[in-house]
Amino acid sequence: MAGRLEGKVAIVTGAGSVGEGIGNGRAAAVLFAREGARVLLADRKRAAAEETLAMIDGEGGEADVFEADVTRSDDCRAMVEAAVGRWGKLDILDNNVGIGGRGTVVDVDEDEWDRVMRVNVKGMMLASKHAVPAMIASGGGAIVNISSIAAFRPRGLTPYSASKGAVISLTRAMAVDHARDGIRVNCIAPGPVYTPMVAAGGMPDELRERRRKASLLQLEGTGWDVGYAALFLVSDEARYITGVCLPVDGGVIISSTTARG
Repeated sequence: MAGRLEGKVAIVTGAGSVGEGIGNGRAAAVLFAREGARVLLADRKRAAAEETLAMIDGEGGEADVFEADVTRSDDCRAMVEAAVGRWGKLDILDNNVGIGGRGTVVDVDEDEWDRVMRVNVKGMMLASKHAVPAMIASGGGAIVNISSIAAFRPRGLTPYSASKGAVISLTRAMAVDHARDGIRVNCIAPGPVYTPMVAAGGMPDELRERRRKASLLQLEGTGWDVGYAALFLVSDEARYITGVCLPVDGGVIISSTTARG
């Protein structure tokens, strides 16, 4: 199955990682490059994206780095222009940027609510706003948005859950809007995967183990699991799939076990 994305040009936002290891965006970027795509690694922190670039370079793939804040329309426009300017077209957009948000509607700060919505929802809208016309000019494409099972299984993270629910609705709306343009739009809802972002929060070993046991499969998810799901959804193997939300959670959603954290 090697070369599934041969000749494709992709943008991965949030392509770096908060720390050492493999986050969702880094995994997707590396896998896309392994399968033949030329990948623009977009991240607000250039150094983080450059670490991903070094991994791709080391495997003989082709990629470049672009520093961007996806909550800024001008940055998103420039990001798409950079990909098209270097490689002549755009086929794939993987929207990975996201932040957390705790509390209820009673105790959440209004500014924090706005920040979570701006990063988690508006950022995906703006990246897509500028990517879609480039994909139309290229003859179509595929977009993957990263949601969360928190959209289906709220647990005290109301701003985050609301934003990730909005991502699912945004995905479905975009799938309807742009099917006529040959653009498929899907999303992934990761479960309690262990990534550098989670590790940076200082998660205790006991909580990490409880998260693992929350899976019906008794496995700990990683960024690679999310990355492989994204690879499938943007490949031609998923040519008849659009508007879906794919949980990558080891069965946590359907489990009666409650995991906190």
